[in-house]
Amino acid sequence: MKRIVLALLLLLTGIALKAQEKTILTSDGVSLYVNVKGKGTPCLYLHGGPGSGSYWLEKFFGEFLEDNFQMIYLDQRGVGRSTSPEDGNFCMDRMVRDFEEIREALGISQWLTLGHSFGGILQMGYWEKHPQNIMGMIMINCTVSMQDSFGKSWLQKAAEFTGTEYIPSQSANPDSLMSRMMQVSEALDEQGVRWKMMFASPEDEQRTNDTYSGFPNWNGDFGNKAMFMEDFWKDYRGLTEKVEVPVLFFYGTKDWPVGPEHYKGVKFPKMMLYKSDVKHFPFLENPEELGTAILIYKKVYRL
Repeated sequence: MKRIVLALLLLLTGIALKAQEKTILTSDGVSLYVNVKGKGTPCLYLHGGPGSGSYWLEKFFGEFLEDNFQMIYLDQRGVGRSTSPEDGNFCMDRMVRDFEEIREALGISQWLTLGHSFGGILQMGYWEKHPQNIMGMIMINCTVSMQDSFGKSWLQKAAEFTGTEYIPSQSANPDSLMSRMMQVSEALDEQGVRWKMMFASPEDEQRTNDTYSGFPNWNGDFGNKAMFMEDFWKDYRGLTEKVEVPVLFFYGTKDWPVGPEHYKGVKFPKMMLYKSDVKHFPFLENPEELGTAILIYKKVYRL
């Protein structure tokens, strides 16, 4: 009887590593959805969006990742299968504390982080607070400065696709930039060309959108707020020079949301820079090349 009770307690607190899907309760009462799969070096996936959830990567690229790492798929607070904080706290410090509480609950001393898109901002915010717990970072089409990515690339390309006016980022602060982005977003939707910003085809966009069909109660709280929060507009390009762990920076030559030249402002001392002729979702468009880049990174840095 005691063994049964102990097993149940471990499952409820998210400590039982043998279980895959689990809920980890944070110190401020948020239930975080976590799925642990695979074998090898532990790797925390920090999804983008903001608010996209972790299922995209698990569905389309999980088999490869789980053959090479012990993947920890997380739906961030206020996203997908996780709940939202009662006090509405989505700040960077609280997000980082979530990552640490997951690591501690799983009994992991150090791990890799893997991010896509906006996940680059979260990786940098995490490294800034707890560099000792991160052994390496995999950045897949990641931004480390939303001002740079949206102002110089996203807005310019969206204006081109919709035939609207382009206003350079030098004349826009985050508030005015967001206002302009919302206007252009409406034009993208009205003209049916949003897919051109991120996907190789409308079919790839539909495949991605279809992943949400199995989750009727998808939580969108964080996605609705993150872009308007000052915390996530911090420019981390300068901080990249201080990152001591090995970084794979995989970028696309047609990745308009992040910017094909965004890599030029990234100065990680131990960086494997990998260029690919893809848009924003290489795990859909060219998973073989992405897999090759990750395997080289893993071998070179013995991770």
